[in-house]
Amino acid sequence: MELTNEQKVLESIVKKAWDDPVFKDDLIKSPVATIENFLEHPIHLPEGKTIAFVDQSNSSTIFFNIPAEPDMDDMELNEEQLDIISGGDGNTPPIIVSVTNYTQKIFSGS
Repeated sequence: MELTNEQKVLESIVKKAWDDPVFKDDLIKSPVATIENFLEHPIHLPEGKTIAFVDQSNSSTIFFNIPAEPDMDDMELNEEQLDIISGGDGNTPPIIVSVTNYTQKIFSGS
């Protein structure tokens, strides 16, 4: 599978952050300026949007990402989600949150 230009740029940014702790620190503190300096040209960030990089390279920390709350009024639902909502119980579709760097069970009692 051929990577898109966006994927290639992100890959090169991540590799540079792995190799250069100063770059990684700059990326976390000032992502737009750091990326523009790295690419040697401005990036096109949509109005009202920001970029955030989080260092998840510390293997002694288990990272969870809190996703954005879904906007149910402006969402296309798949068949399973439609079935859940059409049941009339008022519940929203399940929220799937995964850990980024750990595969063992954390919250089970055993």
